[in-house]
Amino acid sequence: MSELNLKISNDLKHFSHTPEIAQKYSDAQKAKIAKTSKDFESLLTAMMLKSMNKTKENETSGEDSYGGDYFESLFENEMAKHISNGNGLGIASELYKKITGEDLDMSSFKNSLEPFRIKSKVELKNFDKDSSGITPSKQSLERLEQFDEHIEEASKLYGVDKGLIKSVIIAESAGNVKAVSSAKAKGLMQLIDSTATSMGVHNVWDPRENIMGGTKYLSEMLRQYNGDVKLALAGYNAGPANVEKYKGVPPFEETKTYISRVLGYLNHLKEI
Repeated sequence: MSELNLKISNDLKHFSHTPEIAQKYSDAQKAKIAKTSKDFESLLTAMMLKSMNKTKENETSGEDSYGGDYFESLFENEMAKHISNGNGLGIASELYKKITGEDLDMSSFKNSLEPFRIKSKVELKNFDKDSSGITPSKQSLERLEQFDEHIEEASKLYGVDKGLIKSVIIAESAGNVKAVSSAKAKGLMQLIDSTATSMGVHNVWDPRENIMGGTKYLSEMLRQYNGDVKLALAGYNAGPANVEKYKGVPPFEETKTYISRVLGYLNHLKEI
């Protein structure tokens, strides 16, 4: 597939002939339209940044320089964060107005957007009897504290419970940034190279990138299994192919133990 290079002279020209819709939308429908509009703008922003970086060809660090991919990733992440924290490109606002006839104010949708975030079918405590009494070590909890900011960011971006992210990190690496498994899984959330690449992680040893990539993958597992935490954890540990093969949690002792550990840690964190 050839690479897509974007060249946009008028950001809003594609919306100029959108037919006006007289239908009255409910607050819930408006919230969904607002979120979809913002998601579309974020996707377009990411594509533009990638295209800009490709065109620039790493002029500042050199195409083949050590760490080039890392600094490129930092640039894209920081730029995207800056844009999303501001008013964006204005595309989402224009698209929303064309559909609803109203100005976009995301702050008014804070409560209405909650139904569209990932919801777990299982209450985040007392998951099963096997996980009772399982607690994380004091050392792992202390190491975890330094990553609170990244965990908070990932939780908000991907709609995954902070306690669940922390519990996965403790189970995977005990908060050790340099952890490497026998299967060559790396970092805090133990990402293998193929998963890291597919999640957009350039430097698996960077705590923020690792947490963002691992949480993104965890959120995909939660969506794939309709919010079932046990199946999501099974997919994260053993791979979704095995979950499909066995039509549920695979009969692997490692996976069953992993799920019990994560849920035990989660119960403990909820009680703190």
